[in-house]
Amino acid sequence: MAEHLSQSELDYPFKLLEYFNGFRISKAIFSACELGVFDLLLQSQKPMSAPEVAQQLGTSEDGIERLLDVLVAIEIVDVEVVQGTAFYSGTDVANLYLAKSSPKSLHDLIIYHSQTIYPLWNNLVDAVREGKNQNEKTFGLPSEEIFSAIYRSEEEMLKFMGLMNSTWVIDGHDIVTAFDLSSFKTVVDLGGCSGALARELAKEYPSSTVTVLDLPAVVQTARRHFAQHDDTICFQEGDFFEGEIPPADLYILARIIHDWKEEKNLKLLKKIHTACHPGGGVLIAEALLFENRRGPTVVQMFSLNMLVQTEGKEHPPSHYTRLLTEAGFRDVQVCRTGKSYDAILALK
Repeated sequence: MAEHLSQSELDYPFKLLEYFNGFRISKAIFSACELGVFDLLLQSQKPMSAPEVAQQLGTSEDGIERLLDVLVAIEIVDVEVVQGTAFYSGTDVANLYLAKSSPKSLHDLIIYHSQTIYPLWNNLVDAVREGKNQNEKTFGLPSEEIFSAIYRSEEEMLKFMGLMNSTWVIDGHDIVTAFDLSSFKTVVDLGGCSGALARELAKEYPSSTVTVLDLPAVVQTARRHFAQHDDTICFQEGDFFEGEIPPADLYILARIIHDWKEEKNLKLLKKIHTACHPGGGVLIAEALLFENRRGPTVVQMFSLNMLVQTEGKEHPPSHYTRLLTEAGFRDVQVCRTGKSYDAILALK
């Protein structure tokens, strides 16, 4: 390993110290979102001083000033010092991705990471020792009932659905355009949650009928909180593991396979193969590991998160090819999008 390091890195552990402090940067961004910093700066007609921000958000002046200065240092907030007073304003990135009111906001994703993922990762040592998720230790819920933990209240369900919605608002277009899906006229998004990915597909292929199949409570929440006035997608209540899967040309499994053990996934894929129209297929959206186990780093981190939260893990393309082939599918194609999630298409 040493031969890959510069002399300066050997003399002083710059990169290690950066990694050590990574959780502090994450929590600073999380806290700013929870406090409403980015929305306030976006809505303000002019740059604001720390005392003005503190007054509006109900925080201490000293605390908010220190937090704002961190956000300036990581280039999420701008600052201008006028006659000894610092005035803060949001950057374009903050306004687009961190303010809750933005159509591309990651606010819900951040809140979920702060209030759910962050506490789970506090028990990472136990997860590695035990080889199982930490829902019981973190939230007092059975480790076997993954979605009972994720959907443990309407508030928690909304947080998770907000996370999924944010994910597909920014990554969905790359998934639905990774392959030409125009030949598939009936599409069912299994576990499609808020419908964000289904909407991206419906926009790209307006001649296709797109249905989201999810648990009754999820569908009802999606209709109440995530429906759009120009929706062309449909929602259907059901349990694709235990209940029937409606016939269709294409099935979408987006961030589903990585939650579960192989036996359960294989059973599901065989069930989909049986329901699928001849010439149809399945589109899987997951974060793909490299075959040589050297990354991508973000996907390795996702896989570690699957350990602390679910029964599953992330995989390289060869795993999905084998699984799909065993289930009866053929012509497995893989597309690395260059973003957080990749796409796999297999035909019946």
